[in-house]
Amino acid sequence: MSAEVGTGRYPRDGVDVAGVTVDGAAWLASAGTYPRSTLTLWEERPAAPVVLPCGTVFDVVSVPAIFGRRMLDRLWDGGPGSGPVAVYRGRMLLFASPGTAHRLPSLLEWEEWGSPGRTGAVPPLLCHGIGDAVTVPAVLTPDGPDAPGGPGVTRLGSRWLVAPDTLRPWLPGPEVLLWAAVRAARSSASATVRVSIFPPADQGAKVYDVSRRR
Repeated sequence: MSAEVGTGRYPRDGVDVAGVTVDGAAWLASAGTYPRSTLTLWEERPAAPVVLPCGTVFDVVSVPAIFGRRMLDRLWDGGPGSGPVAVYRGRMLLFASPGTAHRLPSLLEWEEWGSPGRTGAVPPLLCHGIGDAVTVPAVLTPDGPDAPGGPGVTRLGSRWLVAPDTLRPWLPGPEVLLWAAVRAARSSASATVRVSIFPPADQGAKVYDVSRRR
């Protein structure tokens, strides 16, 4: 693997810059019934997405893409960072600790942040836990600029925003994701629309320091 993979870069302007390390691929594969078969598939077909079960190694919270980006900004700018994060078919997949899929909806209901019609309400979150499965982007990408698709690039518009890079990545729990969702909702409610003929000053990619993750 090249030195750039697993750095947790967060793409802007359609630039894919995240990749997955060998250890990260092994961690993902461990969620399946046959980890070795999954790793073999990725070695033979680096651009192949794979369906993995949730509930034991990780849960996944699926969020609308724009709201998900707001949550990531809160997690990295004012919080502990995030676990692995992927984009799949227009939604953001936040990998979380097992049990999050069961607990997070209850917390949102208790706090009434998911109430329809409430100003600044959290949009519906799809929580995948025990008995569910998700499609993850291709992960085991060969070294070098000539690798198929390049680091983190897969079919169906799926890609990694924060890639798995260790055998035991830190994963946020339901309280952390509730905190990020509430602050993202508040910022969305208070935001004002500004129209300008001039582009923003900074058009580059935002970089998150993965070393901050617990």
